Amino acid sequence: MTSTYNSGVHRFAVFVVAWTVLLFVAGALVTSNDAALSVPDWPKSFGTWFPSLRMLAGGAFFEHSHRVIAGGLGIFTLALAVLIWVKDNRRWLRWFGVIAVAGIAVQAMLGGEVVRQMLHYWLPVMHACFAQIVFGALLSIAVFTSRWWMSDRAQLADLGSPSIHTVAIVNSEVIFLQVVLGAGFRHQELPVWPHIVGAFVVMGTVGWTAAMLRKRFGASPELSKGRKLLHSIVGIQFLLGLGAYWSRLATVGEAQPMPIMVWTTVVHTVFGAILFAFSVFIVLICYRIVPRRGEVATGAPRQVAVR
Repeated sequence: MTSTYNSGVHRFAVFVVAWTVLLFVAGALVTSNDAALSVPDWPKSFGTWFPSLRMLAGGAFFEHSHRVIAGGLGIFTLALAVLIWVKDNRRWLRWFGVIAVAGIAVQAMLGGEVVRQMLHYWLPVMHACFAQIVFGALLSIAVFTSRWWMSDRAQLADLGSPSIHTVAIVNSEVIFLQVVLGAGFRHQELPVWPHIVGAFVVMGTVGWTAAMLRKRFGASPELSKGRKLLHSIVGIQFLLGLGAYWSRLATVGEAQPMPIMVWTTVVHTVFGAILFAFSVFIVLICYRIVPRRGEVATGAPRQVAVR
C-alpha cells in the first residue's frame, strides 16, 4: 500500500504537540502557585462555563486557565484524529489517533477526580504522570505523520547486546520513573531525596544510551543528532533542577509563593516533560531505522505520495 504524506496533517499534529507544552506550563503554574482547588467544582468553574474575571481572582485564574487550555487540547486532539481517519490510509495510525482521544478523556476525568476528591489518593500524581503518557502519544503521532517517517530510510544493523531498542526503552522508562518521583514530591506525597537520587540515575542511563548510540551508530546522522540533543536536554534539566531546589531553600520563611520559586519550578517541570518526550522520540527513531532481531528489511523502497 502506498503511504501518503500530508503536510497539513503533520503540521496540525506538531501544533497539537506545542499546545500540549502550553498545557504543561499552565498545569505547573497551578501547582507552583498553590492554586489547586481554587476552583471548588468541576467541570464548571463556580457553577458556570464562563466565569467573570471577578470570580477568577487569585489562584482561580490559574486553575480555570488550565481547564480552558486542557479543553482546547481535547478539541484539537479529536480534530487530529478525524483528520488522520480521513486523510491517512494506515489503519493502525487511525486507531492510534482514537486511542489518543481516549487518553485525553481519561486525563480529563483524572483531573476532575483531583478536584472531587480534594487532592487525595495520589490522584494529583496520577494526573501529572498520565499527562506524560498522553504527551508521548501525541508526539508519536507527529512523528508518524512526518515526511521523514514515511520516506524510505536506510536500515542499520545492530550487532550489540542488549539491542538498541531495549537500551532506548529502558532509558525512557527510567526517565518516566523520575517524572513520577518528581510529581510525588511536588504534590507532597514523597520527600525530595528519591527525586534527587533519581536525577543521578537518569544521568547514568542517558550516558549509557548515548554511549551505545555512538558506539554502534556513530555514522547515522539521525541517531548522532539524537544522542547529542539527549545529552544537552538532560544536562540543562539537571541545572534547572538545582535552580528549582535552590529557589525553595532561598525563599524559606518568605511569603509564598515567591515568583523566583514559581518560575524556576515551572521551567524545570516543563523541561522534564520535554525530556521524557524526547526519550520516546529516540525510541521511535531506533525502531524506524534499526530492524529488530530476526527481522529482514524489505529491499524495495516504499512509495511516498506528497500532497
